[in-house]
Amino acid sequence: MLGFIVLGFALLGLFLSCWTVLAAPNMALLTLGVGAPEVSPWLVVGNLIVIGLTLGGLRLNPLFGYALALAVLGLGFSAWPLVQLPTTATRFTEQMAKGLGPDYIAQVPASVRAGWRRNSYNLVENFLGLSTPTAVRITENIPFAPSLRLNLYQPPRPGTYPTVVVIYGGAWQRGGPAQNPELSRYLAARGYVVVAIDYRHAPAHRFPAQIEDVRLALAHIRTQADRYEVDPGRIALLGRSAGAHLAMLAGFDAVVPVQAVVSYYGPIDLTEGYNDPPNPDPINSRATLEAFLGGKPDQLPELYRRASPANYVTRPLPPTLLVYGGRDHIVELRFAQRLYERLQATGTTAVLLDIPWAEHAFDEVFAGPSNQLALYHTERFLAWALR
Repeated sequence: MLGFIVLGFALLGLFLSCWTVLAAPNMALLTLGVGAPEVSPWLVVGNLIVIGLTLGGLRLNPLFGYALALAVLGLGFSAWPLVQLPTTATRFTEQMAKGLGPDYIAQVPASVRAGWRRNSYNLVENFLGLSTPTAVRITENIPFAPSLRLNLYQPPRPGTYPTVVVIYGGAWQRGGPAQNPELSRYLAARGYVVVAIDYRHAPAHRFPAQIEDVRLALAHIRTQADRYEVDPGRIALLGRSAGAHLAMLAGFDAVVPVQAVVSYYGPIDLTEGYNDPPNPDPINSRATLEAFLGGKPDQLPELYRRASPANYVTRPLPPTLLVYGGRDHIVELRFAQRLYERLQATGTTAVLLDIPWAEHAFDEVFAGPSNQLALYHTERFLAWALR
């Protein structure tokens, strides 16, 4: 009986660990594809425990030998993100210096640098969680349009601060400004006003309703700058997935000027994304885009063009940070690489950070290795751009 129990644990560990390298074929398994690399230290520990149990019983039951083989394989899968971490962290440091200048850190006041994370990855925090300070002022459900609300995160003390406008993801169809509050609290505790905004959802409201709502929110924030403690000359847009798409559109079209754009795995070229979807395609990209835009590219070519951030890269744009997963099967890395090249060609300050093991929505696990790396460099980018 003990042999069967250990074999069962070994199978479970291997099943969970294999999603650090396998692509999820559907939405039901996407959570595993996203989460497994981000909890890889836990999986490593689990596999090591199984290996320890098997070593004590190899002479007693052949099942322990099978369990050992499975656990060793699971250990290899689960350790893969951690093996890549040191070289990825070094590469990111080099990419930041290449994009922002070798002395970009020195351009940030020492008082600001004092509050930064010291390390791009901390194994203990991966187990215990990143601290998300509560000593900030939070006001929720502030109306800025008849059916739209925003959440306001302010530093502990009154003042006038650089501001980060956060736009949530959800395939343009779901979500709200209360999503992923950890980053908002984190930034507010470090001297930023964070405004998490809302927008209308497809398919009930199709593009361009969403970008119109983002512009409306930005205009509202500017009119309420004194009340919200916002410095209107120091505003950055930060979005995730569909929200990153809207952040890039709003930042690149210059209807309402901003000083920086941060895109976490945002769609870039919707026409090509429709014509050449990822494989596997867990969210059914074509159906998602049709719900958002109301049809196919051959039916609505101009709308697809207007809705694609890539088509606005024709002149120098605000400094842009692109953070994408190397294993993303919703917005593939190739789109970010092309956008990065086009931004550079226009003279735009740009940085591309591609996390080799990460899937779409990697930052849902706030303390995971992917988000720790992203947070470390996002904090530095924002400080350089706004401070």
